[in-house]
Amino acid sequence: MNSFDRKLKEYGYYPLKAREMTALIVIMGHKCNMRCTHCYVDASPDSTEEMPLSTLEKLLDILSRHRAITTVDVSGGAPELHPHFRYFVKSAADMGREVLLPSNLTLYDEPGMEDLPEFLAENRVTIIASLPHYTEEVTDRQRGKGTYKKVIAALKRLNSLGYGREGTSLELNIAFNPAGTGILSDGASLDRAYRDNLKEMHGITFNRLFTLNNMPIGRMRKSMSDEEFDRYMKELEARFNPDTVDTLMCRTSVSYGFDGRKAYDCDFWRVLDMPIKDSGAGIDDFDYEALSSREIVTHPLCFMCTAGAGCTCTDLLVND
Repeated sequence: MNSFDRKLKEYGYYPLKAREMTALIVIMGHKCNMRCTHCYVDASPDSTEEMPLSTLEKLLDILSRHRAITTVDVSGGAPELHPHFRYFVKSAADMGREVLLPSNLTLYDEPGMEDLPEFLAENRVTIIASLPHYTEEVTDRQRGKGTYKKVIAALKRLNSLGYGREGTSLELNIAFNPAGTGILSDGASLDRAYRDNLKEMHGITFNRLFTLNNMPIGRMRKSMSDEEFDRYMKELEARFNPDTVDTLMCRTSVSYGFDGRKAYDCDFWRVLDMPIKDSGAGIDDFDYEALSSREIVTHPLCFMCTAGAGCTCTDLLVND
C-alpha cells in the first residue's frame, strides 16, 4: 500500500473507486507553440505525437452510443494545432456534448487561426484559458516574453463574442497554476484578485478561476534536483485535503492515449504509462459499466491533486 492509499484509508476513501463516467479526456497531441517550464508532457513546437483520425472517429462512435458521457475535454499540447481539431470539436458539439478546451490563447493571431474564436463560439465550446498571473511581469517570466499581451488580446476578443459575459452561456474560465513548487491554499482570495485586476486593468470578465498545483513529472521533474523533488512531495502529502477526494477528475473520466489501445485514470498516468486496472481499457472493447466501477490506480503523485485547494478545474467534470 503506497502512502496515498494509506492516507485514503485513514479518511475512509480506500480503495479509490470510479463513479458514473461522464467525461472523456482526449489528448489530441503534444505539439504546442510554447515550451513552458512546468509542462508535464514536454509539449513543444517540435513535438510530432498526435492522435490519428481513426482514433478520433472511434471516440466519436463511443459518444454516439453512450449518452451518459456528457463532456469531452480536448487537450494537448495546444489541441488547436491538430489537423482534425475542428472536425472533432464540431462533431462532439453536434451530438450535444459540452466540449472543454484548455488553451494558452496565444494562437489566435497566427495564420489560419484568425477565425478560431468565432468557431469556438458557434460550437459553444467552454474555454479554460491559461493565465499564470494577472500581471505582465509574472506571466511573461513563466511563459515567455510577449505571452501576456497575446493572452489579454485574446480574452478581450472572446469577451466581445459574449464569452465570460453575464447573461450568455459562453463560458470563459481561467486556469492558474503557481510557479514551480508553490502549493495553493486559498482559491477565494486569488479569484477576487484576478477578477478585480483584470476588470480594472483591461475590462475583462470571466466565469470562474480554476486552480491546480504542478505535477512533478516531465519537464518540471527534469528541472528539479532529487532533494527538491523529495521536499515537494513531502509538502504535498503534508497539505493533503480530504475534501478534494470527492471531486477528483479520475472518478468521473477516462483518458485515452494516441492509438486508443489503453485507457488511463488521468493524463498524468498516460505520460507515465500506468493504464487502468480493469477491463474495457481499449477503445475497441470499450466497456462503460466496467469503467464506471473500476478501482483507480493510485500513486504518491496523487497528492498533487489533493494538496491544499487541490485541482478545482475538476469541478467541470462532475455534476455542479
